[in-house]
Amino acid sequence: MKVDGKSYRTIWLGSDGTTVQAIDQTLLPHRFVIRDFRTVEDAVTAIRTMIVRGAPLIGAAAAYGMALAMLADPSDANLERAGKLLLASRPTAVNLRWALDDLRALLAPLPMAKRREAAYRRAAEICDEDAEICRRIGVNGLAEIKRLTPRGDRLNALTHCNAGWLATVDWGTALSPIFHAHDAGMPVHVWVDETRPRNQGASLTAWELAKHGVPHTVIADNAGGHLMQHGKIDFCIVGTDRTTRRGDVCNKIGTYLKALAAHDNGVPFYVGLPYPSIDWTIEDGASIPIEERSAVEVSRLTGRTDTGEIATIDILPEGSPAANPAFDVTPARLVTALITERGVCAASEAGLLSLYPEQAKAA
Repeated sequence: MKVDGKSYRTIWLGSDGTTVQAIDQTLLPHRFVIRDFRTVEDAVTAIRTMIVRGAPLIGAAAAYGMALAMLADPSDANLERAGKLLLASRPTAVNLRWALDDLRALLAPLPMAKRREAAYRRAAEICDEDAEICRRIGVNGLAEIKRLTPRGDRLNALTHCNAGWLATVDWGTALSPIFHAHDAGMPVHVWVDETRPRNQGASLTAWELAKHGVPHTVIADNAGGHLMQHGKIDFCIVGTDRTTRRGDVCNKIGTYLKALAAHDNGVPFYVGLPYPSIDWTIEDGASIPIEERSAVEVSRLTGRTDTGEIATIDILPEGSPAANPAFDVTPARLVTALITERGVCAASEAGLLSLYPEQAKAA
């Protein structure tokens, strides 16, 4: 995608052939800064502090983290150590585990002298694969939303959190169909949930849409149900950090409430997802580990002041405790359809297996 006319991915290899570079998403939308990762510890910190975030991008960053580890020390001990460090950085997004399993399976049988090159090559392949997967999600999603009948003179979508290109390597998952629809000349408008507590909708999704020229409006998280009641939303579309084999969807906290409102108002509720986000080992969404993040994300806000300075302020009374579950689970029964790189299917085990029949043996 483009930022001020220049094409970017969210993560890439630097000109020296070893340093990994990525957009620092904690500073958006007010500052556009590129960070360098030179060690596996740099990659771990970036994932943990959400310099990089979004399930597909976390997987890509983990793959490059393994490459950085092999650059420093390609031994069996360091391969194991790096895998454990990276796996512990974020618990919910299954793409993290998927990428690490992929790299370890590739590297473990190789002699140490070949691990560095193989790791960097595979990390680059994972990034290219993710970009293509997300492009195909967009194509399949565009075909699906073309079947919808707008209630007004434009097609109004609602999205929650950020599942655009910043959450992936390129294109995005939930936003890829939106970008494709806009590029195809469809009159599409996006209601953007602010997505407390980290405000990824207001700070990231709105920034992406603005850069791409997609009409959008930022709303408070609690406004979605009201807009649905008044016929101002034609469909909802969100991403996912982990989807069970039966179609339960784990996404940013607040997604479940939007799905309930959509169900009550007859609004289609779609989920865009790449195959690495499907956890075939879990059937019930209740089994998904939900990350509990720092209460500081709830009690403090960062933004730009009237003078142009970036400032962080406290918003709670001194001494008031805060809780911060980062994700919730939307049951499959509330999901209209899953949009994947292979096509669109029902949110069910049968639906997913119709697109991924090779997984039937694991049933």
